[in-house]
Amino acid sequence: MNLPNKQDILSQHPRSEDRLLAILHDLQKANSDNALSREDLQLVAAHLNVPLSRVHDALTFYSMFSLRPRGRHVIRVCDSPHCHLGGSWSVLEELQRLLGVKVGETTEDGLFTLELTSCLGVCGVAPVMMVDEEMVGNLTTERLQEVLARYREGR
Repeated sequence: MNLPNKQDILSQHPRSEDRLLAILHDLQKANSDNALSREDLQLVAAHLNVPLSRVHDALTFYSMFSLRPRGRHVIRVCDSPHCHLGGSWSVLEELQRLLGVKVGETTEDGLFTLELTSCLGVCGVAPVMMVDEEMVGNLTTERLQEVLARYREGR
């Protein structure tokens, strides 16, 4: 896999602090381990001329960013009260069984990382999970195998 040059990614963004999250997203997506490195944070701080602590604060505040390597696909199961009442815990238990991992772990093949997240904002289709950037709602334990198969096949 040919990864983009980090300086090329930075050059696509104006040197404005309001671009911080977009830059972090682009850098994380470009990294083969689906995570941000200390070097990435330093590059962003220098590019935006902000303290490294400001970049680190943003990274640790938002759950979509990670300093730890993750799988190619990140599955985030919504843990909001609405999803919880809609059955998200049975969905989570089935995902753990199907993937052979617990929350926060990555499958042996490096394909999936399983995470919990607070409200994803699509309560009308609860329970819901997000795979990378795709929302998958109206989940049932039966639908999970179909969803996982699509990602395993690269669709």
